[in-house]
Amino acid sequence: MTTRTDRPQRADARRNVEAILDAATATLARDPDASVNDIAKAAGVGRVTLYGHFENRGVLVAAVVARAMQDSEVSLRGVDLSGDPAAALVRLIEATWQVTLRYGALVVAAEKSLPAADLAAAHDEPRERVERLLGRGRDAGRFRADLPVSWLVTTMHTVTHAAATSVYAGELAADQGARAIAATMLGLLTPPGEVVPDLDALRAAG
Repeated sequence: MTTRTDRPQRADARRNVEAILDAATATLARDPDASVNDIAKAAGVGRVTLYGHFENRGVLVAAVVARAMQDSEVSLRGVDLSGDPAAALVRLIEATWQVTLRYGALVVAAEKSLPAADLAAAHDEPRERVERLLGRGRDAGRFRADLPVSWLVTTMHTVTHAAATSVYAGELAADQGARAIAATMLGLLTPPGEVVPDLDALRAAG
């Protein structure tokens, strides 16, 4: 399904769309169960206006997630992934976590509202970035090679989303999220029989 914003729009309509997306992003970041009424009120528009641009809540959430992913990619493309693959992975996890915190519970809202296939498609570019890094780490002997890269990427994605959900549920402090994800992934990625790298040493090296 698509938004109704694909057709040419007047300037005031474009402003309404941006106001709705801004309000939806902020509202869903605080409360993933926020209603259309909540979002329309925050945007300063009526339900009729909102539905004139987004035919249902799911379409609106999809548009918010798509914009958030585009903004996130601008930040993540600048992460230095050169050098030691393990240290690079820690840098990528920390940068990804900062982006995740920026959008708060929007991650939870996306998981509740979007079909799994749509959610997976939104993460295509981040997945490719992680796949390249893991492949380089395997070639260098830093990461295990006995499990499929696709499974390892899926696990990292799942752990990151689990951390965001735990923060929203009050089970994990926000400033501990990146460390929890990095420690979990380093433990998983270290080749069998090898010593798991010291996380603090990797962070210092980065």
